[in-house]
Amino acid sequence: MSQEKPIPNLCRKVILEGTRMTHKTEIAFALNEHPRFVGPRKYRYHSPIISAEWGGLQNRAWGQSLINFDKVHERRALETFDLWLRLIEQLPHLSWIVDRFHHSTMMYQKLYHLRTYHFDRIEARLAGLGFRLVLCYREPSTFAKARMERLKISGNPSQYDNLEMFSREQNELFHLFERTTLPKLIVDTSDDDVVRMTEEVVNWFQLHSAENSQRAGHLSREPDVVRAAPQLPPRLRRKFCNRQQLCIGLGLRKTGRSVTVKLNM
Repeated sequence: MSQEKPIPNLCRKVILEGTRMTHKTEIAFALNEHPRFVGPRKYRYHSPIISAEWGGLQNRAWGQSLINFDKVHERRALETFDLWLRLIEQLPHLSWIVDRFHHSTMMYQKLYHLRTYHFDRIEARLAGLGFRLVLCYREPSTFAKARMERLKISGNPSQYDNLEMFSREQNELFHLFERTTLPKLIVDTSDDDVVRMTEEVVNWFQLHSAENSQRAGHLSREPDVVRAAPQLPPRLRRKFCNRQQLCIGLGLRKTGRSVTVKLNM
């Protein structure tokens, strides 16, 4: 009789949030091939990677997406969030990797369309599915270097002209990160070391799995390998210790009408 252990069905689910140039997509692809995240594989395969940034609401390059939609496309965008969640609820026994989702939408709509969306029910459904949130953070002083690298490959370089915009978006995403009800981790991407970032995420998930199964004795905790808790690195704790600092640089326009939208999903 074969003594091989059964291949574990990890079914891990993660949302990677962050402004541009914070390595979200690189981490997503790395997680999709990491044996401790999606399980060991003897040949190359993939788990679903989806993104709210896909510009499928318009028939043009860089068209409107679930993040930057205007009022004309609002209904279809919000229906698509519900469709994604229904699909995942129908197929819960897979690993799902999401490269930007509802936090990016709330951030963009607040900063650029002066509209406030409440996605509490979306978060409740995500929590019920076991999703965890990772905020990819970049030290603002490193955006210029990151832009130089991105311009080498970008098909739309003008979107990287305003570096201050990325700092504003990052501050607002941190506000949302603080308030989320999902289990959360912040990863410093300033050194561009995707391998290290990916390992931090995988170790965090492994710690969570170990804590949940300690009673059954299935996994042992690895305090020297995994992080003790999802919290800010010391340098970032100092930066964000004063909540008033989070508001600096948001630069919301005082003109125009701010709109609050409550959703039933």
